[in-house]
Amino acid sequence: MTTERPEPRPGTLYVVSTPIGNMDDITLRALRVLRAVDLIAAEDTRTTRNLLRHHGIDTDCISYFARNEAQRIPVLLAHLQSERSLAVVSDAGTPGISDPAALLIAAAIEEGIEVIPIPGASAALAALTASGLQMDRFHFEGFLPIKKRRKTRIESLADETRTVILYESVHRLLKTLRELHAVLGERRVSVSREITKKFEETVRGSFDEVIAHFEARPPKGEFVIVVEGARSSKVATDTDETD
Repeated sequence: MTTERPEPRPGTLYVVSTPIGNMDDITLRALRVLRAVDLIAAEDTRTTRNLLRHHGIDTDCISYFARNEAQRIPVLLAHLQSERSLAVVSDAGTPGISDPAALLIAAAIEEGIEVIPIPGASAALAALTASGLQMDRFHFEGFLPIKKRRKTRIESLADETRTVILYESVHRLLKTLRELHAVLGERRVSVSREITKKFEETVRGSFDEVIAHFEARPPKGEFVIVVEGARSSKVATDTDETD
């Protein structure tokens, strides 16, 4: 029998995963921590307060997002160093994954502050499990650069034998699919949108088939692209030699 340590603990940063759409996709532990911490650092306080109201929580929130990191991190570290607890949340999913919480987490660790993850929803893993592609080994690429280094990043994926996961916005979905197709060649791909929400959809097929689908039906929502890894004859040869 395991004995749980009481939470929240003073001077501790809790990295709390929140729903990616459906407000009920949150753990009981996450709700308990969000209810009890002294303060919540939220990417968008309006989004977070909607979630808190849905679950009957009235903990104070402070904004922490990509453009105010430099000003907020010293304030949040001082809060933690005064033996008060803090939860950091993103708008959706796991903080720090393609998200500004990563800088706060790194700063807290540098200062010797205890950091505790509260696991939960992740759009990348949800899309991977629905893709039908290899799941035991995968490469998370996140968002591709919009301009600078974009081509180089895509080219670096050409020989990647693991399943590749990318995030993309509605405005660049087709552009990204076409560029991936041009560099990676024909592969199986799965595109999930609006995961856990009312209009959730996963489209699977070859690049040609998936591109044709979204050309005929203009895309809406937020997207996760999951691409089959490269088939490497060298990897097969190396494995045979070691058996």
